[in-house]
Amino acid sequence: MNVRSEPKSMSCLNRFAWFTAFATLLLICSGGMVTSKGVGLAVPDWPTTFGYNMFLFPAAKWIGGIFFEHTHRLIASTVGLLTIILAAWLWLVDPRRWVRTLGLAAVGAVILQGVLGGLRVTMLKDEIGIFHACLAQAFFGLIVIIALVTSRSWRALASVAGRDKSLRVIALVTTAFIYLQLALGATMRHQHRDLAITDFPTAYGQWMPDTSAPAIAKINAARDTVGMSDVSAGQIWLQMTHRFGAVLVAIDVIWFFVSAHRNNISPLRGLSTAWLVGVLLQLTLGAWTIWSNKAADIATMHVAVGATMLGLGAVICAFCFRQNETPSAFSLSGQRKSDPVIA
Repeated sequence: MNVRSEPKSMSCLNRFAWFTAFATLLLICSGGMVTSKGVGLAVPDWPTTFGYNMFLFPAAKWIGGIFFEHTHRLIASTVGLLTIILAAWLWLVDPRRWVRTLGLAAVGAVILQGVLGGLRVTMLKDEIGIFHACLAQAFFGLIVIIALVTSRSWRALASVAGRDKSLRVIALVTTAFIYLQLALGATMRHQHRDLAITDFPTAYGQWMPDTSAPAIAKINAARDTVGMSDVSAGQIWLQMTHRFGAVLVAIDVIWFFVSAHRNNISPLRGLSTAWLVGVLLQLTLGAWTIWSNKAADIATMHVAVGATMLGLGAVICAFCFRQNETPSAFSLSGQRKSDPVIA
C-alpha cells in the first residue's frame, strides 16, 4: 500500500482505535481500584444501580465505595460503545477480512466481559471476578493489536519475521508469561485477603517460607495482633509463585532486549527498550505494593503497568509474526479494492 495515499478515514479510524485502547486501559485501572479498595459490591444490584437506571443514578449519591464501583460501570459501558463503533468502522473502511474479524471478536469479548461483571455482582462468586479480570487483559491486548494493524507504520513496514525467527519464540513466551502473571495477580486480589506475605524480598524473614502447620499458626497469630486476616499455606505459595514468575518475565524481557539490539531490528529495538523499562518499573511497583501494605493507588499502578506490559507484548509479537501484505489494499482514490493476500 502506498501509505502517502492513505485515505483520511483510515487515519481517523486508527486514532479512534488508539483512543479505545486508552479507554480500555482506564477501565482496567478503574477495576483495579475497585478491587484494591474492596468495594466491588458497593452497588449490590445489576444492571441497575440501587434500582436506578445506571445512567440516571443521581451524582449526589456517588459517595464512598459507590463512587468507584459506579464509575467503573460507566467507563465499562463507554468502552462497550466504543468497541461497537470501532467494529462497524472497521467493517466499512478496512479491506482486510482478518482485521474486520478482529473487530467482531472484540465486540463478542466486550459483551462477555459485561456479562461476567454482572454475574460477579449477582452471584457473589470470586471465581467469576478472576475470569472477569483475565478477560479484561486479553481484551486490552486485542484492542491494541487492532490499533496497531490500522496504523500507517504497520502498513509501511516490511516484514521483519525472517530476520531472526528466534525472536518470535522469545516474544511469544514472554508475553504468555506476562499474561500468566496478570492471572496470578488477579487470583490474589480476588481472594479478598490482606497481603499473604508481608515482607519483601524475603517471606516472613526467610527466602523460602516455612508453611508447616505450626509455622502457619505462628504467622496467623502475629497477623491477628495487627488486625490482618489469616492466610493459608496455599495463599503464601501463590504469592511466592507470583514472585518467581516476575523473575522469569524479567529474564525473558532482558533476553529479548539483547537479541533485538544484537540483530539491529527496527522497530523491535525501541519496543524492547520500552519493555525493559516497563519490567523494571513493574518490579519496583510490586515491591512497593508489599512495603505499602497494598496501598490502593500503588496496587492499581501495578495493575496498570502490568496491562501496559501485556499491550507491549502484543505489539511486539505482532511485529515478530508480521508478513508482507500484497497487493495494495487501497487504490489511489482511497476506495477499497479487495482483501489482501498475506505473503
